[in-house]
Amino acid sequence: MTDKYTYRIEWSDEDESYIGRCLEFPLLSSQEKTQEVALKEIRAVVEATVKWMKEEGEDLPEPLGTQ
Repeated sequence: MTDKYTYRIEWSDEDESYIGRCLEFPLLSSQEKTQEVALKEIRAVVEATVKWMKEEGEDLPEPLGTQ
C-alpha cells in the first residue's frame, strides 16, 4: 500500500540536503544528501508509520492517486 502514496523530493538550500516528503503524511519527512536516499528513507518512515497505525487500529489516509 505504501507504494501508492505520493512522494516528493525537494532540495533545501538552507539545509544543503534533499528533503523527502509524502503528501498523504504531511508531518513526516526525511533529510538526506542524495535524492535516492531521501526517497528510500521517506518510504521507510511511511512504511513504519502505516504499520504502527494498523497495529493501533487507526484509519490510514487514502492515496491521492485513488481519490
